[in-house]
Amino acid sequence: MIEIYADGAYNAGLDQGGWSVVILEDSQKRVFSGMAKKTTNNRMELTAALEGILRTLQHAEVVIYTDSQYLFGSMTKGWQRRVNRDLWERLDEAVGERKVRWELIRGDAKNPFHKEAHNLAISAASRGETVRPLPREDEKRYPKVSMIDIGEKPDTEREAVAKGWVRMQPSTLKLLREGGLAKGDALAAAQVAGVMAAKRTPELIPLCHPLLLTDVKVEFQLDEEHSVVEVRATVKSKGKTGVEMEALTAVAISALTIYDMCKGVDPGMRIEEIRLVRKSGGKSGTVGFE
Repeated sequence: MIEIYADGAYNAGLDQGGWSVVILEDSQKRVFSGMAKKTTNNRMELTAALEGILRTLQHAEVVIYTDSQYLFGSMTKGWQRRVNRDLWERLDEAVGERKVRWELIRGDAKNPFHKEAHNLAISAASRGETVRPLPREDEKRYPKVSMIDIGEKPDTEREAVAKGWVRMQPSTLKLLREGGLAKGDALAAAQVAGVMAAKRTPELIPLCHPLLLTDVKVEFQLDEEHSVVEVRATVKSKGKTGVEMEALTAVAISALTIYDMCKGVDPGMRIEEIRLVRKSGGKSGTVGFE
């Protein structure tokens, strides 16, 4: 069972809010927080719960502790949702993919993980002020990370291309080309694996934003002269942040799938040179790295 302590805060003087989650899983603690301009306390409570859930795998068993009557009542008692419909839709989708239990916790509860989430949310909502609290001893033991706030960035057409190589024996490449491997068509399996990996990148890399991908292509080129398979992934999206990590993840998982399919005849294969070769969209425009 994964425990998530979620809290949000609002700073009226700065007209900005903060959210934070403390996630306990397998005796390990992960902490995330963020800030948003021109928001409300309720939106930050919703955001905290959503950010925590999205950092767990689909079908996971999760219990969420919140001190928000608004959030708890809406998720467990059917309270009406007149505002914040964008967040409610995303939260419902995320909850539907997992087994989630909600627990209401008192705002003044002495639970150390709830207090930590509460203090971090207030700190995030106060960014920009001159007074900064000193880190507590437990904060020193657990390094903090946070997702980059992309809320104010414009939506643009995004594309990223990545590639890598799987180097193998010539005899292995021949089997791969002719479909003679014991496990079957390695390239077909690797293509499907790469597409699935691109779609699930936020579940594998903690600080990646969940994105709506409009297209994922995984292609292969068999180079008999050098006895390598070149894996090339192209990922497209329209949104506020790039899809470089999705393209790189697609290449990596495709290459690993080829390795898995071929390792019975060639355990000495090498996966090499996984890299980004082109990206476009956003402030930087089109950039090539080949």
